[in-house]
Amino acid sequence: MSKKSDMTTGATEARVDFVHALKDAGLTAALAFALFLPLIGFLTVQDFSNNLVLVTRWPLLFLIVAVIAAGRLGYSLVLAPRRAARARKPSATKTPAWRAFAGQWFTPFAIGFVIVYPPLVIMTAGWGGAVKWLDNFGIQILIYIMLGWGLNIVVGLAGLLDLGYVAFYAVGAYSYALFAKEFGLSFWILLPIAGCLASFWGVLLGFPVLRLRGDYLAIVTLAFGEIIRIVLVNFVDLTNGYAGISSIPRPTFFGIPFTANDDGFAATFGLEFTPLYRTIFLYYVILALALLTAFVTLRLRRLPVGRAWEALREDEIACRSLGINTTNTKLTAFAMGAMFAGFAGSFFAARQGFISPDSFTFMESASIVAIVVLGGMGSQIGVAIAAIAMIGGTEIMRDLDFLKHIFGPTFDPTQYRMLLFGFAMVLIMIWRPRGLVSTRDPSVFLKERKSISSDLVGEGHG
Repeated sequence: MSKKSDMTTGATEARVDFVHALKDAGLTAALAFALFLPLIGFLTVQDFSNNLVLVTRWPLLFLIVAVIAAGRLGYSLVLAPRRAARARKPSATKTPAWRAFAGQWFTPFAIGFVIVYPPLVIMTAGWGGAVKWLDNFGIQILIYIMLGWGLNIVVGLAGLLDLGYVAFYAVGAYSYALFAKEFGLSFWILLPIAGCLASFWGVLLGFPVLRLRGDYLAIVTLAFGEIIRIVLVNFVDLTNGYAGISSIPRPTFFGIPFTANDDGFAATFGLEFTPLYRTIFLYYVILALALLTAFVTLRLRRLPVGRAWEALREDEIACRSLGINTTNTKLTAFAMGAMFAGFAGSFFAARQGFISPDSFTFMESASIVAIVVLGGMGSQIGVAIAAIAMIGGTEIMRDLDFLKHIFGPTFDPTQYRMLLFGFAMVLIMIWRPRGLVSTRDPSVFLKERKSISSDLVGEGHG
């Protein structure tokens, strides 16, 4: 009798859960329909008389609402019970074997892969098709990885929310462009100069915000980034305003330019000229700069200044009570983070050959901050994975032309990249609220190094 009653109770609970999941999915679908109706359901286009005409896109709207409702239903029926069951279980202190193996071999494999990435691309896509994969994917992703690792010093290690990080990126780019055009200095000479100038501006930003924390710090750094951009726009005599700076000298291979002339790289080594040589060279330059950023960051984290950054992040008052100079700690964090942004900015100017204030807007800062938060604040590997997902995913959407056969010839996948990015961020907030990589290796340890799980640390930093 008891077994039968237990089975009846279990069936009733399952039915109630399923009904609740359906109601939740229906409410989510209604909210999604109300939200996306003006954004996706209606579209204004110009006809031949230059009059605005309202066009409806009901299939696309209902498809998006159906996907959201199905995702919410699947979460309520599958993921939510598993998360609840996992929360009731005691947290395991022992690291699984597969995770330990991945943690040991992931970094060497990743470094080896990025080193041999250009030959692999050339073998698979050919010399003509490799340009896109090396430039738009390889170089572009590595630039943002380097920027993410630089900002990780300020946000992830020191706990200082910086929303104006793109300002130091702009300082490095304009420093290289102006000095290279006016004085004819080479890229290798101007690279450390650009980093030093960006670091100097980082110290200048650090002084006014010494007493600020949290949201107030974010507002001031956001204003600093906008001030730099407005100065670049209005200081026309120096920066050429919105017109930007063009014909920026490109880096050379030990003085050998990548041109089709007789003194060019291809002619010097007896090769057939192709612009891919410059792209490969730039790829390995930014790869070396990114690896240098990672190496210096890891070394600094083990030094007293790195431990002071982490102490400042956890509790500034306790940090002061231990006798740590919080002023110098904050300034060093801003200076080091800004220096790597200056390196990346100088490389960006050398790679593009043209820069303008439009390349250094707030959206760039927001993207870099999102990379750091998405990857897991303080995690080098997490930031790299997040940069690959965000920047690489955006570039892949440019090649989704087959969707035009489904949604019509006017459908442009790149217009929805920010929408999909926001949707992915919401999923990450639900699935991994502390970032993709939430475990941390301690800077100092007693007898044995052990990774700290995020659920054992109050703020999830470790």
